[in-house]
Amino acid sequence: MRLGFNRSTAVFMLGCAVVFAVFQFLFSAGILNDFWYTLVRIGAVMAIVSIGLNLIYGFNGQFSLGQWGFYAIGAYAAADITYRWTQLHNTSGLMVLLLAVLFSGLAILLLGKYLNQVRGLDAMSAFAIYLLFVVLAILLGASVARPLIAPTTALLNALPEAVSGQVVFFLAVSLGGLIAAEVSFMFGLPILTLGSDYFGIATLGFTIIIKVLLDNTDTMFGLTEMKGARGMVGIPKETNWFWVFFFLFVVVVVTRNILHSSTGRAIVSVREDETAAKAMGIDVAQMKTLTFVVGSLFAGLAGGLYAHTNGFLHPQNFNFIRSFDPMIIIVFGGLGSITGTVIASFAWALVLEGVLRIVLPEGFETWRFVVYPLLLLVMMLLRPKGLLGTYEIPFLRAALPKRRKRETNSTSGVAQAPVGTSTGEGG
Repeated sequence: MRLGFNRSTAVFMLGCAVVFAVFQFLFSAGILNDFWYTLVRIGAVMAIVSIGLNLIYGFNGQFSLGQWGFYAIGAYAAADITYRWTQLHNTSGLMVLLLAVLFSGLAILLLGKYLNQVRGLDAMSAFAIYLLFVVLAILLGASVARPLIAPTTALLNALPEAVSGQVVFFLAVSLGGLIAAEVSFMFGLPILTLGSDYFGIATLGFTIIIKVLLDNTDTMFGLTEMKGARGMVGIPKETNWFWVFFFLFVVVVVTRNILHSSTGRAIVSVREDETAAKAMGIDVAQMKTLTFVVGSLFAGLAGGLYAHTNGFLHPQNFNFIRSFDPMIIIVFGGLGSITGTVIASFAWALVLEGVLRIVLPEGFETWRFVVYPLLLLVMMLLRPKGLLGTYEIPFLRAALPKRRKRETNSTSGVAQAPVGTSTGEGG
């Protein structure tokens, strides 16, 4: 489907520019202090990770609790890259992860072309083959990266410090998203064949596994800079309003374009009825995999932005209880609504961590975790479909097909009758 520049697009672009400029002015002028500045950035980060989950669950119908695990992968991967650049003054993390992601991605794409032609190949066998070649690709990428570290470091050092820092940060966040996407593809191979409930349990187990691995990053993987269960410090605070707004804008536009395409209609059809989708020739497994990978990519991007907000990461921030946060947000905003997800994400951050902290008496701040579920319960009783239901702003709505104009006679201007019907004239 071709998406042209129309009135709704112009209004959306203008609205985004106004929102960005207004908040940038409020932050620059000090009208909103650092406390609210942090909450707004956290709200944008939660919007990105929640849009990814809404794509998986709200639009494709896969009940997933693994979004927080991919969020953690993106956070730690991006943080390690920027930490090594600012603290160790080298690009070892950047080059190793860049080439590992590149080579493993090529391995996945090339293998996919051949394995799709093999009849009767079960999911576990495909997973074993993919895993073998991906591990080999990662090892190859790491070996190729070593001689490239020194010249890449020299190249970045030749740039102004502010510029090189932003380049490394952008690449780190992007690679965090790509790593999460590749891990989700590998993890999804054996579990996407499961039913909805079992799929949810499997993804919850994935989140728990990731948290345990993060507790032991310094001992199991030798990544001493992550400090395991003690938490990672020294991460540069590069996430500003521009970056979170930029990535949120990109995620919203990409999601909208996917959903408005033929692929998007196939994704939604899988949610509605898998059997009917198969009967129409839709590759259900492919649609599930694509949605799961794209949603996890968004989670990884959000994790990279979160890691550079406060400059500190702790595995406890990624425990399985927190994995329910994006699920609550998309239910609150409305399953299948991008607009509702964005609004609910900012409301979640500003109300839960901002307004309730201020309103509740001193010493009762933790009671916000009691008030918040009560508000959610009341909202679900009054509006079961969420805050906005399936409402979308005009830019995000699916375009209605244009009605064909009836053909007219070029000489008389009278509509021509369809073939095989009477014109009313005697014969």
